[in-house]
Amino acid sequence: MTTPQATSPSDELVGPKIALQGDSGAGKTYAFGPLVDWAARQTPPIKVAVLFTENGLETLLGYWRDPPSDPATGKPIRPAREVPANLHWHVIKTPTLGLAALKEGAKKVGLLSYESLTKSVDSERGANNPAYKVLEVLENFPDDRTGQKLGNIGSWGADYILGLDSLTGLADAYTKMVIGNKPVMAQNEYLVAQTNLMNLLRYLTQGTKFGFVMTSHLQKQTNELTGGVNLMMKAIGKAMADDIPQLFSEVIYCARESGSWTWDMAASNVATKTRYLPIKAKINPDLGFIMDKWKARSAS
Repeated sequence: MTTPQATSPSDELVGPKIALQGDSGAGKTYAFGPLVDWAARQTPPIKVAVLFTENGLETLLGYWRDPPSDPATGKPIRPAREVPANLHWHVIKTPTLGLAALKEGAKKVGLLSYESLTKSVDSERGANNPAYKVLEVLENFPDDRTGQKLGNIGSWGADYILGLDSLTGLADAYTKMVIGNKPVMAQNEYLVAQTNLMNLLRYLTQGTKFGFVMTSHLQKQTNELTGGVNLMMKAIGKAMADDIPQLFSEVIYCARESGSWTWDMAASNVATKTRYLPIKAKINPDLGFIMDKWKARSAS
């Protein structure tokens, strides 16, 4: 008689795909802290690799090195401690336009018609393609903390969690891939950039086994049916905002109320979805809770 083999969560279910959406200062980046702590408690520890496309590393490291103070007592809410060894990160930023490029752009705007501007081409955009550099990073993730390479993310299983902070920086990279230093973006260029960005998001959410957590800022959009204003994920333009939430198992609205951060899964003007959280407001922002639920459902 064949003896059943023990299985781990990675044998059963792929890691959850989570989108944390909210305004600046809503605790999105800080939420990686409890996730890393949860991953460090597992046996063996799960590696968390965060790709920063904007200035978020300092905020995350502050979770351990400089905990916030309790407003009532003025004392830290928890002791400072070392950053867990299972946290890895890489910072990649889309280069900003220098003064020379800004000057050239202003010159073109002053001389050319809108039609001419949209038809112009930045001949250097291929040599300065930030989206291509992002894909190179994902092919062999370089850990800035240790100098090691963590390999191709396509080979990672549920013993890894990939973090992306944030969609805003990633969208900027894909925009620059298409237009380079052009001062305006044509309609067909929007389509090219949106299609390529959606292809990457589909891969990260549908074609991988690891857990994935992405942060996103919000933008206001008018609901054509009700006339009300909805808050949608900010990416490239507004056309793709409806398509992004479908890719994720969890889409969480991060809010700040009276000096504290919470999650709201019941907000009427924000697209949210969940497999693990209650449909209510003022939820404690702890990704470890979601991971515990996932782990329980993955058990044989």
